[in-house]
Amino acid sequence: MKATQQNLYNHVQFLTELRPYRNYRNLQSLQRVRDYIIREFQSYGLPTEEQTWVARGNEYANVIGVYNAHKSRRLIVGAHYDVCGDQPGADDNASAVAGLLETARMVAATQPDLDYRIDFVAYSLEEPPFYSTKDMGSYVHAKSLHDKKADVIGLINYEMIGYFSDEPHSQPYPSPALAKMYPHTANFIVVVGKNPTALTALKKIDDLTGLHTVKERIHELQKFNAINQLKKKKGIATPNVTMHLVFTGNPGTGKTTVARILGEVYHSIGLLDSGQTIMVNALDLLAKYVGQTAPKVEETFNHALGGVLFIDEA
Repeated sequence: MKATQQNLYNHVQFLTELRPYRNYRNLQSLQRVRDYIIREFQSYGLPTEEQTWVARGNEYANVIGVYNAHKSRRLIVGAHYDVCGDQPGADDNASAVAGLLETARMVAATQPDLDYRIDFVAYSLEEPPFYSTKDMGSYVHAKSLHDKKADVIGLINYEMIGYFSDEPHSQPYPSPALAKMYPHTANFIVVVGKNPTALTALKKIDDLTGLHTVKERIHELQKFNAINQLKKKKGIATPNVTMHLVFTGNPGTGKTTVARILGEVYHSIGLLDSGQTIMVNALDLLAKYVGQTAPKVEETFNHALGGVLFIDEA
């Protein structure tokens, strides 16, 4: 079953022609969008509900349409329907709302036999000044799922899917590294995900007390090396950068802990084979007799291959 172009056009037209603009200040416009999405979900035969909360004294709502409501495991498919400031928001994010509605329609029409439910969620308050706060619609929704221990198997979030061009070099990039990795004709959709293993390791770093500069540096290293690993897989040349690090600080400031977690981070992005951390001090590398130190050092290095060798109090 294919998406219907006219449906997509109609959804985008309604959202972009709505006045006043559907930002957080214009509650009447946001209500009209909610009513529109509810009517669409219900016309597909999907059970529909509103999830409301109060921010700055006003009520806002997510709209949720459910397929396979009797199943316990669930996949979330979402898109936000508010805009930033006074603009029509054709790409950001009317195009994604149109994609969300058309996906819901096709799923409801084809009735796939799934062992999980799909929650189609239209979020509000995803733009400033609520972006990255607990008043974001996506935060409110995610917290509600967490609080009731919902069995969520994943999330697909539609964002700015409307830009399209067949013209060569119509897709610019903010980074030369990205420009080497992705197409230059803007006729594609990118699927962006996160490495759960890397996220788990990075959370261990973030949960440490203090060390703000160290945390920022670890995140930068993770991103830099993850991009380089992707480039290598595509046969793109990468800079030859040393991975050796020096940890400085007084005893008890977390140097060993950070080194162990860094091994996990590098392993999660494929930079290290094992991610193990071998801990030694200077005395562990010295032999008792002349001529035995070099073999001992070589043995220690070989043992640490594929992981991190941490030389403490060197």
